[in-house]
Amino acid sequence: MSTIKGPKGKIIAGNLLEFREDPLQFLDKLRSDYKDVAKVRFANRIIYVLMNPDLVKEALVTKASSFEKSNQFKEIMPLVGEGLLTSEGDVHMRQRRMMQPSFKKSTIQNYAESMSSVASKAVEQWQNQDTRSINVDMMNIALGIICKTMFSMDVQESHESIGQPIDDAMHIATKRIRSLIRVPYRIPTSENKRFKAAIHILDEVVYGIIEHRRTLPYSEYEDLLAILLKTKDETDESYMNDQQIRDEAMTIFLAGHETTANAMSWALYLLATHPEVQQKAQEEIDRVVGDSSLQLEHAEKLTYVKNIINESLRLFPPAWLFGRTAIDDVEIGDIKIKAGQNVLFSPYINHRSEEFFDQPNTFIPERFEGDFLKTIPPYAYFPFGGGPRVCIGNHFAMLEATIVLATVLQKFTVSPVYPNQTVEAQPLITLRPKGDLLLQVMRR
Repeated sequence: MSTIKGPKGKIIAGNLLEFREDPLQFLDKLRSDYKDVAKVRFANRIIYVLMNPDLVKEALVTKASSFEKSNQFKEIMPLVGEGLLTSEGDVHMRQRRMMQPSFKKSTIQNYAESMSSVASKAVEQWQNQDTRSINVDMMNIALGIICKTMFSMDVQESHESIGQPIDDAMHIATKRIRSLIRVPYRIPTSENKRFKAAIHILDEVVYGIIEHRRTLPYSEYEDLLAILLKTKDETDESYMNDQQIRDEAMTIFLAGHETTANAMSWALYLLATHPEVQQKAQEEIDRVVGDSSLQLEHAEKLTYVKNIINESLRLFPPAWLFGRTAIDDVEIGDIKIKAGQNVLFSPYINHRSEEFFDQPNTFIPERFEGDFLKTIPPYAYFPFGGGPRVCIGNHFAMLEATIVLATVLQKFTVSPVYPNQTVEAQPLITLRPKGDLLLQVMRR
């Protein structure tokens, strides 16, 4: 076996400081210098960054049973508990089995009308020539959609009440994941107190809804919470308790609100800076939808809008980096990975590979026409992860993004606020636009 190479690091920190300073640039240089796999060290942790699609597939699919979620990712467990995002082994399999009916394509399609209604009400508040903080708008719309489809709640201007605690918890968890020394949560530092306060606010909201809903007949609602409350585990006929439902609800809040909002924000930014693509999308929307409100049958026909979303997910995948920890000694390709060592995968760098994507740093939605994805290895493009832990909400996210983007473009044209406007990517747990993503909206 050839020796796996990687960048030389500092004596104590290894490559961690360089990674923390600019994660995306660090990963990009790994791809440039080492191509398929690189060995790095974050303090005392040995990590193999897998960049070859075949190696990624082997770790995520073929030998998935030899890995579990990396320990660093479990810094968000105080927020999401032992939900689908963080659970392992038999617990994860049971939860996924119970959650699957909530996210079947046929079930998700029932939420199209709610998605359209929330998006339309939000966009109706926009004024001609407004300068909008598009990332805040998309966070509010995504949060409104999650609240409506999860809890049958109408949430207006909800970013401060629910979105802000999620933001606080995400920033603190990201900082801890990248730290050499982590102060235990039980020690009352100002940051730990802020983290606990954010979770307390969210717990009050979610437990309050669950408690109220248990007093009502399940038949009164057809939302995700109703499905969770009445779903039985087919193996032992048991239901989820309040703690399990809270954990799953919080996981859906985090995954369904944060990631989809970021995906839609990036798509609108790319459309604003590529007016010819935006015009082509609007022509399709005018042809398919006209002046009607967006419905499921429209969304299914908006193929170019979906290509835009796929291309945006290629350039700015919200789940830009994730990892696994080996639970026993395992070989991936010719790499001998010991139990306790880590592997990292980055859709961000795989998606920008010149080997599989022509002009990889250029926004070209047309590349997704036809059977393009069948011409490249499966894990050259994997915005929703893969294997047994592939994102359970991928159909939900794609339908939501299609409806929201089409609703915006049906009524408005988006453009940069100033010439040559660029937005920096901020790699937290998800890949966000840094700061306010300001765009001007012009009524059509």
